[in-house]
Amino acid sequence: MVCGGFTCSRNALCSLNVVYMLVGLLLIGVAAWGKGFGLVSSIHIIGGVIAVGVFLLLIAIVGLIGAMHHHQVMLFFYMVILFIVFLFQFGVSCSCLAMNRGQQEALLNSTWGLLNDEMKIDLENQLDCCGLLNVTGSRSQFERDMQNCTALCTRKGKCFTCGDMMLTHATEALKILGGVGLFFSFTEILGVWLAVRYRNQKDPRANPSAFL
Repeated sequence: MVCGGFTCSRNALCSLNVVYMLVGLLLIGVAAWGKGFGLVSSIHIIGGVIAVGVFLLLIAIVGLIGAMHHHQVMLFFYMVILFIVFLFQFGVSCSCLAMNRGQQEALLNSTWGLLNDEMKIDLENQLDCCGLLNVTGSRSQFERDMQNCTALCTRKGKCFTCGDMMLTHATEALKILGGVGLFFSFTEILGVWLAVRYRNQKDPRANPSAFL
């Protein structure tokens, strides 16, 4: 059987979905590990990572079952959802790679504003810093954050801002995230292509007169 045949397409699609299942389980496991060891105490962050892992796991299961049974409806929904995920992830990855320092500061400010006091204190304790950025537009908020800060650096009398510490490695982190996301987005478009190709192929074991 040549590589472009029915069996090869099925095996390739099954293998790709097994990889997606492993990535989904890894995300769920990492979130549970981080929560168990107290690395991340925010239920929102834990819930978000677990939700992404469960979503990826469910999509992979649908694709795996559809590939094993050559199920037309499941393969159709699988490739549509995977294509939507590809568009979203491709756009986010390109945005990460193209983001400059000014845009990074704006993103940090907007994200910091969405955090409650408990999440801010948790982040400050983990990074050993206080406040986000000491800029004119948010000076009052920065002063309140400094007063509520309980990081270890306060005992030493000198604390760096969390924004400066995060921006130091933000460019490198965004490049890594963008590169990894871009790589996985191309595996997703590969999955869509395989699903379309496999869905339109005829099962050699089926009735030749059956419509597939």
